[in-house]
Amino acid sequence: SAKLVRESIRELQREERTITITTHNLTEAQSLADRIAVIRQGRIIANGTFQELSQRFAGLPLMELHLTQHLNGAVGELGGMVDVVETGDRWLRYRTPEPQTTNPQVIRRLTGAGLDIVTLSEVTQTLEDVYLQIVQEDEGLEKNVQHNDER
Repeated sequence: SAKLVRESIRELQREERTITITTHNLTEAQSLADRIAVIRQGRIIANGTFQELSQRFAGLPLMELHLTQHLNGAVGELGGMVDVVETGDRWLRYRTPEPQTTNPQVIRRLTGAGLDIVTLSEVTQTLEDVYLQIVQEDEGLEKNVQHNDER
């Protein structure tokens, strides 16, 4: 069974053995692999740990903040502290290179402006999200090469 295979792989990992797994199941790859290589058309187009690939292809950590009331200009309160990428009625998403430093500042700024925060959490990236970015980037590079070859 798949469970037995996963348990066997984890046991080999505990023994610090090197294991090569080929799979299309990105959820399993993310949970089992220390390092990941993405192969497209016979070429390795990206490799590294999940964290390395995520940072390289999905960008800076994405944070999501929910308020009890409408934003009503609250984005302006953040005045360049973060890169706000999306907003809704009572929530916003932003990117920051150092959430451990920036998030407490964001909380202080917004609560100081009289806004009540319900939650602040990182939007979890999956290997599937990262994989789609990797393939999209590789397809773009491929089109550029083909376009340059046609000249």
